[in-house]
Amino acid sequence: MTIKTTPHDPVPVHDGLTHFDSAGQAHMVDVGNKAETHRLAIASGTIRMKPETLALIQSGTAKKGDVLGIARIAAIMATKRTSELVPLCHPLALTRVVVDFSVDAASSSIGCTAQVETFGKTGVEIEALFAVQVGLLTVYDMCKAVDRGMVIEGVKVMEKHGGRSGDWVA
Repeated sequence: MTIKTTPHDPVPVHDGLTHFDSAGQAHMVDVGNKAETHRLAIASGTIRMKPETLALIQSGTAKKGDVLGIARIAAIMATKRTSELVPLCHPLALTRVVVDFSVDAASSSIGCTAQVETFGKTGVEIEALFAVQVGLLTVYDMCKAVDRGMVIEGVKVMEKHGGRSGDWVA
């Protein structure tokens, strides 16, 4: 068996994609020389469902229990496991995670917003996105017995702060 190795090249190539070296090989970005700063990211997304499903969630009578309470805990747990499932993410010591759900009866949907913070050398956008996805997937999982047609949509970073690139707001 031959193992191909390539020299480390911290210079981003491929039109600014930082997860590839000069030979086009995937690698974890070297953040060793970056300054530690306060990093914050906010992501959001929505799950649409039948009005009856939304009513079931709001009433707290779903067969599996408190849907939004369990989804909140799942979302928070997801932030702490992001680097285990997104291959090139750095493991981070998170300092704060806030997950909120909002009900919109008019559109028969639930919105999820996650704010994730750390003091470190790399941002937390992926952790915030992961929290929203897992929170909404948990809602789906807990309610799929009554509504398999639920749709998760619009998951995106709303804003990020800190680091060399500074602030960004959608």
